[in-house]
Amino acid sequence: MKKIFIAAALIIASATVFAQGQYEISRDKNGSKILKGLISRDMLETDTAFQWYFPNKKAYVPNTDAVAAIKRNSDSIQFVVFMGTWCEDSHSVVPKFFGLLDAAGFSKDRVTLIGVDRSKKTLSHLAEALNIVNVPTIITMKNGIEIGRVVEYGKSGMFDKDLFEIISAH
Repeated sequence: MKKIFIAAALIIASATVFAQGQYEISRDKNGSKILKGLISRDMLETDTAFQWYFPNKKAYVPNTDAVAAIKRNSDSIQFVVFMGTWCEDSHSVVPKFFGLLDAAGFSKDRVTLIGVDRSKKTLSHLAEALNIVNVPTIITMKNGIEIGRVVEYGKSGMFDKDLFEIISAH
């Protein structure tokens, strides 16, 4: 638990210090653009390489229970999201996740977005420190301590339902 708290503190501190600018750009053998490191939602929304973003966000209807839970806890929770710009599951979940946060009026400043390569590696070994095996992984933190995570679509197959359960349990 102490390791998770320390790693989480490092991620949040890194995000604040580097303000969404510490990343690498590469391409894989399929030509997909890979962002590795601390990235931003704005990068996904404005880069034409990520044409999957808006159609997936637009098609999403936020879970009302999850919206309410996020609103109720907006001052005490933060999210750390690991994703792959090459990953189809990330293409589906991450835009919907941001749609959920928008519906809840959740602050962009309370979300740290981290890109990984196909080996699930990132800069500064953050993925390894937090035991990231699959992406996307949405880590929910409350008052700086991890309270749960949703990996890919979650245990229920609905990431937002799982986020609601994590937040409501704490």
